[in-house]
Amino acid sequence: MRVVIADDHSLFREGLRSLLEARGVEVVGEACTGSEAVDLAGREQPDMVLMDLAMPEMDGLAATRLISAGLPDVKVVILTASEDDADLFEAVKSGAQGYLLKSLSARELLDMLDGVERGEPGLTPSLARKLLSEFARPTAPRRDRGPEDLTEREQQVLELLVQGLTSNRELAERLVVSENTVKYHLHNILDKLHLRSRAQVVAYGLRHGMPGSADRP
Repeated sequence: MRVVIADDHSLFREGLRSLLEARGVEVVGEACTGSEAVDLAGREQPDMVLMDLAMPEMDGLAATRLISAGLPDVKVVILTASEDDADLFEAVKSGAQGYLLKSLSARELLDMLDGVERGEPGLTPSLARKLLSEFARPTAPRRDRGPEDLTEREQQVLELLVQGLTSNRELAERLVVSENTVKYHLHNILDKLHLRSRAQVVAYGLRHGMPGSADRP
């Protein structure tokens, strides 16, 4: 099994690497930010990414969404100290195949990772029960969302798309951010507005009165 470790604590990464390598797992890279994790996953194509939640630049949930969307064969397992139910639910919605706590013993962790490699969900029984309970609840009717539901930066991305800047590179240059950050904002826009493509995003913006490229002087 080939693994990328993503955690902003170097001491934890070193300890986890030693544990995995002693079990015969090949650690092909380490990342200390979510952006680095996305880049490493794309470059190394590992079998699995062990992802912390709280990291600088881009958090683990955002990185998980990008990896799950762009690299469906790469399994993402959240490895965190957070026992917050909301983090668990959001991680699964983001595409994570597992949610493991750092309080697990070495043996429990390795057994769980072996299970994920075989296609099993990486969840302890207690977390699995929480997850089943949450998703068994009836959902409220979904309301239509407007541009006001987006963050200020997401609204800027939406406006630029409507104006004709459709490539990640162009958007990144205009906003002075990385292309990974642009992908993150685009994913959030699609998710919040319940849309499936950039073309739908542009059409949505035009319907809501945003000036398009043909309207610019």
